[in-house]
Amino acid sequence: MGYGGGVSSASDIRAGDWVDRFLPEVARPYARLARLDRPIGTWLLLLPCWWATALAPGGAGRWDLFLLFGIGALTMRGAGCVINDLWDRDIDRRVARTATRPLASGRIGVPAALAFLAVLLLIGLGVLLQLDRPAIVTGIAVMGVVVLYPLAKRITFWPQLILGVAFNWGALVGWAAVRGTIETPAILLYAAGILWTLGYDTIYAHQDKADDAEVGVKSTALLFGRQTRPWLGGFYAGTIALLVVAGASVGAAWPFYVALAAAALHFVWQVATVDLDDPKDCLVKFKSNRDAGLAVVLACLAA
Repeated sequence: MGYGGGVSSASDIRAGDWVDRFLPEVARPYARLARLDRPIGTWLLLLPCWWATALAPGGAGRWDLFLLFGIGALTMRGAGCVINDLWDRDIDRRVARTATRPLASGRIGVPAALAFLAVLLLIGLGVLLQLDRPAIVTGIAVMGVVVLYPLAKRITFWPQLILGVAFNWGALVGWAAVRGTIETPAILLYAAGILWTLGYDTIYAHQDKADDAEVGVKSTALLFGRQTRPWLGGFYAGTIALLVVAGASVGAAWPFYVALAAAALHFVWQVATVDLDDPKDCLVKFKSNRDAGLAVVLACLAA
């Protein structure tokens, strides 16, 4: 059986999707645990890697790196989800959207989740070892943040900042993979990505603000409240400004700025139209950041 029938309409698991239709029953909870049914997280982890690879001099033609980062993002996003759900399984049981997740619902036990995590980490390590030493060292350096991130929501209203630190680390790894070192443009891309994450994950957090307030979990959605929209505008404006400076620092040609304008317009649309009291609209706007991030990839390739 899949997740059909007993799944609440508030759940972030959708019964009857490709996981239920095509995977054997034993594999379905693990696919859900790794969020294979929701690829947006993989995209958001992957895109900063591609930004840096495309913008770094000599990187635009490195299709081997684009492929490796794709595999690595899929694997490490899954590993991050397992870590997150291990930390949060007791909280998840009390939040409507997450109560049916495999660990929270008991479909997977802790020992099995740890074994699955080990497999994912080994695959991720195998991908990382295909890179040069500077990129390998850079990639390993973020693991502490990845493991401890789920604790952030318990102690600070800025867990989205900690997520940004972890989720955009690929900008540094991507640059190091091409250039053998981390240079100023990579740091600018990384900072832009952190602001981007603060924007999109604040929108995401508005889905759970009522439940989060009840169980004592903190977020920028709760911190900003009715002032969220101007904060979003500031985060996204900062993202574009830092991307402009990053492009200028490598002497990007005019097509870079034209493509970047498309991302800027997308951010304007998000801020102007998001309904922060409608969880469905928040999810739509959150997911739309894949398109904004891809516009930045195109800009970097055009540079």
